Amino acid sequence: MPANANAAGSSAATNPESSAVNSPAANSSSATEPARPTIVLTRIFDAPRELVFSAWTDPKHFAKWWGPKGFTNPTCELDARPGGAIRVFMQAPNGTSHAMGGRFIEIVPPERLVFLTNAFEDAQGAPQLEVHNTVTFAVHEGKTKVTLRAVVTKASAAVAGPLSGMEAGWSQSLDKLGDLISGL
Repeated sequence: MPANANAAGSSAATNPESSAVNSPAANSSSATEPARPTIVLTRIFDAPRELVFSAWTDPKHFAKWWGPKGFTNPTCELDARPGGAIRVFMQAPNGTSHAMGGRFIEIVPPERLVFLTNAFEDAQGAPQLEVHNTVTFAVHEGKTKVTLRAVVTKASAAVAGPLSGMEAGWSQSLDKLGDLISGL
């Protein structure tokens, strides 16, 4: 259970569920396609769906919660429309900067976001990690149920460490989102 959830359920985020799915049957459309690492996380936020959706599309809000605990986002640019660019520079607690790019594929306010992210460029500027993210926002007992599905579409051996921490990073980001929403 995240640090911001409590037994009374009065926090902004409650009921986290997560599963890292790596079986070929769960992740591929055919038996010959290789398995793609996939993470599915669900959170329930005690806030209107429109507010939670805007926290994903408004760069001022997004910059406050994106990234693992202790990370900040000194640069956060979101062009929240299909084909629009995503550009974020995350700064780790030790001062290391991590550039992330991407683009929005689908935006259905306040129901669904689909976007690609990429990071860890090699010497030629090619991203070594690419992820296809689908986020749904559903009304659930007067609250908002957010389900994130992150499917790794490209990962070089160079990103094995960051890839192994992807589920924890997403979980910490969603905890930070709950903290942000509870203060809005």
